[in-house]
Amino acid sequence: MNQNRMIIGLAVAILVGLLFSSYIYRQFQRATNVKAITMQHIVVAAAPLQLGTRIDTNNLRLISWPADEPVTGMFTRVEDCANRALITPVAANELILENKLAPREAGAGLPATIPEGMRALSVAVNEVVGVAGFVIPGTMVDVLVTGRLPGTTHGGDDNITRTILENVRVLAAGQKVEQDREGKPQTVPVITLLVSPGDAGKLAMASTEGKIQLALRNTIDSKRVDPPAVLEAVLFAGPAPAPKRMGPAKSPVLPPPLYIIEVISGNKRENKSFPTP
Repeated sequence: MNQNRMIIGLAVAILVGLLFSSYIYRQFQRATNVKAITMQHIVVAAAPLQLGTRIDTNNLRLISWPADEPVTGMFTRVEDCANRALITPVAANELILENKLAPREAGAGLPATIPEGMRALSVAVNEVVGVAGFVIPGTMVDVLVTGRLPGTTHGGDDNITRTILENVRVLAAGQKVEQDREGKPQTVPVITLLVSPGDAGKLAMASTEGKIQLALRNTIDSKRVDPPAVLEAVLFAGPAPAPKRMGPAKSPVLPPPLYIIEVISGNKRENKSFPTP
């Protein structure tokens, strides 16, 4: 009886050992079948870089990146993107991509940030026109102009204000092409706007022949509104003043009737008037 129990126990132990060894073997096979991750180098910014900066080996570096996870437009060699200007600011360790760089022949600075087919035009501003200094690089504005209707003279009421441009990007404030990191206003005498060639003509005429005003927009609000023009004559006309109310007419005060007496003195007669008692 004891011998049978020993045989059964030995058989169970052998079976458990076989199952455990089989499990270990499968795990080992799975671990050895995992492919090693292949790495490659990609180009990133070595430090924060401003818009218009010409990049080179001094402000770029290489980091490791999985070869099977490519990013569209990335560079694997520094020399492939060196001597090109940034058309957008980048942060430290941010990937340098093709769509963030101007063509090699575009140079550096502000000209390199102007897309093909567009123009940069500067207009004189003051603290009011520049929305208290909050019109800074990267913001979006509408351009309003106030002037006289053709054929009118100074001093008339035919002044008109209309919106000539909507959702225009500010490229530079003064000579700065970067926003203040804390969003502080910048009081400058000149604002540079990014416009099409046709809009450049409108803006030049407006700033020369009229008074321009910038209206600051939310940067995510790109909807075109096309507001109607405002005429001075209509704006200040308003309703006609109501006539003054007159009180009830007063009856004229009549003098009291006179009492007439005929006075005879000898052969002389005369009528004398006396107030009615």
